[in-house]
Amino acid sequence: MTRFYLTTAIDYANGDPHLGHAYEKVGADAIARYRRLRGDEVHFLIGMDEHGHKVAQAADEEGVPPQQFVDRITGKFQETWRRLAITNDQFIRTTDPAHKAGVRSLIERVFARNPDDLYEKAYEGWYCVGCELFKRDDEIENGKCVLHQTRTLVWTEERNWFFRLTKYQDFVRRLLEERPQFLQPESRRNEILALLDRGLEDISISRARLAWAVPFPRPLSTGEQQGTWVWFDALPNYLTATGYPEPGYERRWPAQLHVIGKDITRLHCVVWPAQLEAAGLPLPERVWAHGFAYFKGERFSKSAGVALDLDEAIARYGPDAFRYFLLREIPFDADGNFTWERFEDRYTADLADAFGNLASRVLAMLERYRGGRVPEVGRSGDLDRAAEACVARYVAAMDGFLLHRGAQAAWDLVSEANAFVERRAPWALAKSGDDAALDATLAALARALVRIAVLSSPFIPAAAARLWDALGLSALPDSRAPSWDWIERPHVAGIQTRRIAPLFPKLERAAI
Repeated sequence: MTRFYLTTAIDYANGDPHLGHAYEKVGADAIARYRRLRGDEVHFLIGMDEHGHKVAQAADEEGVPPQQFVDRITGKFQETWRRLAITNDQFIRTTDPAHKAGVRSLIERVFARNPDDLYEKAYEGWYCVGCELFKRDDEIENGKCVLHQTRTLVWTEERNWFFRLTKYQDFVRRLLEERPQFLQPESRRNEILALLDRGLEDISISRARLAWAVPFPRPLSTGEQQGTWVWFDALPNYLTATGYPEPGYERRWPAQLHVIGKDITRLHCVVWPAQLEAAGLPLPERVWAHGFAYFKGERFSKSAGVALDLDEAIARYGPDAFRYFLLREIPFDADGNFTWERFEDRYTADLADAFGNLASRVLAMLERYRGGRVPEVGRSGDLDRAAEACVARYVAAMDGFLLHRGAQAAWDLVSEANAFVERRAPWALAKSGDDAALDATLAALARALVRIAVLSSPFIPAAAARLWDALGLSALPDSRAPSWDWIERPHVAGIQTRRIAPLFPKLERAAI
């Protein structure tokens, strides 16, 4: 059994969850579910980033202490992930005492191994509270941060602890050149290589007058105690979640995959590797930087009035439909767009008409013509061969984290099975009395439904589980849920099936 430690970026606790958060979590969950299907020992981590200026400001605006504020926000996130059937094995909060102790230990480890990497320096520059970063000139456009055009940059002058990031410029370049799969897709890798060409700068890793933070382990030479920069606190969550620095953390670390958004690639693929290298710790194996999920062509911004009610979007057709739409419509290696019109089109065409109708028709025909029992017939030929081709495309896509292509491959099998129904016309075979041909047709369709239930389960887990149960498989020993063995050996002969209510009911056209 292969160990697979999977993480997402921890969400910043200064506001409610939005579509971008959901897109990342649903995508990572689909990867986790797929890896479990393939037999991996998956540990799936998500969590909350609860420190920093933005959180302190948001709490102050509500007139509540920061801890009370983040408790409320975190509860909202956790409820949303439960609703979307996110199967995380662990949920970390940066306010957890164990995490804070792990961050302090990691910084002290850098002091011990590479004491010259951490030094004091007076600094001044434009600070973006939205990013919690000092911004370089090439990251400022029209006097604003390129990522937060509605926020005002703050000119900041203070004395801080610095991390000697410049020392690791050649190390990071070698990492990206010698391990090209470390950062994917390739377009993101090229962006970081271009950043390295422009040259790195040492970074400030502590902040004055920041009480809502992990205290930096050592005071300045002046005796001033500062707060740890939020990213130097947040990035180590992937490590501290393993129990670091306590014995045994090595059983899970390093992570096999970090799933993040493209706007924080620099932090995960420059700062984080340098931080780990300075501490003498192994690097994660791979970082996947997905694009943005836009709403009607615009990036989400509360201040700019670009917003989508996430609860409404989930409720429109249910969590499964929302999950499927995000992962089928928005490429996991590029930007994509959410519109109500496309959501409705996908629901009707892909889920109600194609997937749901196929399941209902096949199960109804099995009951009508064979009392719900799958005929004892082996492979019939063309549909099984088509299924094998779809599975091969599915595996290639899912192994490469191209979830939109994985969903397409699964639904290609749905289309093949629907075409097979029309081509073989079981109702005509029954009328003609050709029992052998009818048995072969129904058995082939049952095998296709089994494979479809497995392939679709990372995307629409609740509907896949209902289909699995209707196929009679949940009653078998060791078959409580879809597993990859059924892809390779869908031995359904003799299984007792039953009719099922529509998995995705056809609805009246929504008012948009």
